[in-house]
Amino acid sequence: MSSTTPELLAQQRAFAALLLADDEAPVTPLLRAVKGQPPRIGVYHHAYRARLIEALRSNLPVVHRVLGDDDFAALALAYLADEPSRKPSIRCFGDGLRDWLANHPDALPHPALADLAAMEWALGYSFDAADAASLTFEALAAMTPEQWPDARFAPHPSVHLLTLQWAVEPIWQALTHDEDAATDEPEALDHRLLIWRQGLETRWRSLQPDEGELLTACLDGEPFAMLCEQAAIRRGDNAPTWVASALRRWIDDGLLIAP
Repeated sequence: MSSTTPELLAQQRAFAALLLADDEAPVTPLLRAVKGQPPRIGVYHHAYRARLIEALRSNLPVVHRVLGDDDFAALALAYLADEPSRKPSIRCFGDGLRDWLANHPDALPHPALADLAAMEWALGYSFDAADAASLTFEALAAMTPEQWPDARFAPHPSVHLLTLQWAVEPIWQALTHDEDAATDEPEALDHRLLIWRQGLETRWRSLQPDEGELLTACLDGEPFAMLCEQAAIRRGDNAPTWVASALRRWIDDGLLIAP
């Protein structure tokens, strides 16, 4: 049974209201409840927001470099107003940013920045992902011919496959190595971006359309027979060789875990 008293619960709720309010209106009633405290409790109202802005900036350093301090802070506060931090770890603040940006296209000066944010967020989460034993060629060799048609593969926890509308990779690469680098406006480009971790190193590469479609189907759990049928549409008689080559590369990269 909880030992929280009604008075303590009221103070906790008032403090939460102070943190989440648009202004410091909840300060006065909270000060009345916390007798004898100097009128400095409002500092938490500012510190809460500042800490979340800092956390989001650490996860999206290139987006911050593009926007600058003021515009990035405005973006973070607008997102916070709709999506307050609800998870125990501050590391997670921003996990809904891509969906939020899709519904708030005017929040950014250029639509490509939404793709840039998605790329940066996936890179960070890929690095933090859990470890798992990757699929090996020995495991595949142990499969019988009868098992192959229904074989399904699962992604390594670090794998992210993003569908992007802009070629933001050159901007990310340039500003990651030099925050003052001059960059060109990104080109519109519908493509898939693969992000994963190999050992302690995060990797990424843009995929050609045929590999992107095949890998998407594979990571969605489609059986091997379906992957071959899909490849045959694009590659014809060359499909078996191409699927085998793609599967080998995915295993070399450590993208898959045991079926």
